Amino acid sequence: MSSVNKVVLAYSGGLDTSVIVKWLQEEYQCEVVTFTADIGQGEEVEPARAKAQALGVKEIYIDDLREEYAKDYVFPMFRANAIYEGEYLLGTSIARPLIAKRLIEIANETNADAISHGATGKGNDQVRFELGAYALKPGIQVIAPWREWDLNSRDKLMDYCEKHSIPVEMKRGKKSPFSMDANLLHISYEGGNLEDPWSEAEDDMWRWTVSPEEAPDEPTYLDLSYQQGDIVAIDGKPMSAATVIEYLNEVAGANGVGRLDIVENRYVGMKSRGCYETPAGTVMMKAHRAIESITLDREVAHLKDELMPKYAELIYNGYWWAPERLMLQSAIDHSQQVVNGDVRVKLYKGNVSVVGRKSEDSLFDANIATFDDDGGAYNQADAEGFIKLNALRLRTAANKGRKL
Repeated sequence: MSSVNKVVLAYSGGLDTSVIVKWLQEEYQCEVVTFTADIGQGEEVEPARAKAQALGVKEIYIDDLREEYAKDYVFPMFRANAIYEGEYLLGTSIARPLIAKRLIEIANETNADAISHGATGKGNDQVRFELGAYALKPGIQVIAPWREWDLNSRDKLMDYCEKHSIPVEMKRGKKSPFSMDANLLHISYEGGNLEDPWSEAEDDMWRWTVSPEEAPDEPTYLDLSYQQGDIVAIDGKPMSAATVIEYLNEVAGANGVGRLDIVENRYVGMKSRGCYETPAGTVMMKAHRAIESITLDREVAHLKDELMPKYAELIYNGYWWAPERLMLQSAIDHSQQVVNGDVRVKLYKGNVSVVGRKSEDSLFDANIATFDDDGGAYNQADAEGFIKLNALRLRTAANKGRKL
């Protein structure tokens, strides 16, 4: 093993990372610093302190990062309307650069030689954590136990716990067969019967949303207020970024909004079937496009749509800290200066409908768009020349006998 005196571990307090603490202490003969992030996963993070202390950890970091996560990561991403492969709202992907950043900050504060994480060697998260870490501290050493050890099954992990007297919580009741990851933006499900892409997800799997069939028979209306591309108030009540997401998760989830079942292409090369609940994100995506529809210039909006797949791919693959993502973000944020106003959405049995939008920065001109007499605002006769000029190349090709 490489010489490591101190390592900062991204620590959840669960089985895997508890084993990793002891494994690092034994295999690397080093001091372990634990870092537990509260990014809105909906579970108590403070119990991780007692678990880490029981494992002999002296330096323990437990940070509430919900507002930073929402304001500096989720909201900038939604300004871009980022969606991966046409469906995935990137709920896991966007949390990783913040965790990587905090790992490096703690490594600097504690003079640690290395960082460590519990991501497996088959997934995307190992890439996201490590690309972020190397971008922020090029010389940092990264220890990824799942790529080194042979504890590649739950039984082996449990045997290791018994051998090293690591306490394991044996929760009563039905154990979920799924691998789940939650944060303020979403919760994901993998494994179990989901490994068969033909198998429908069981309804009792979902935790944040009611089924559309069981959702209320009356719709819920919300008015979302935007300033420079970000939601700043709901129904006239000012809210912080994290509070916006928390509130929309609750209201949209109660209306059956936000379920997704997809097969995605992982960066490491395999296809993976996963299910996601993203109630707030589903509403935010629909509403943001609505406010942009009346405030953005046509060519700016179309260019954003062309750039978006690349932006989404960068986030999915772990390049949040890469110069190309930062360049795209600057362009996107510049476009959002005029994205101000209000959007009214209707939530009903799993659907989000935009039913109204208004803005003082609106480019929509009713005098021009009307089917009634526009008072000379638009000369319809001008359209003839416009059409003929744009048809010139088509007519030229047809005259040459070019076949379609």
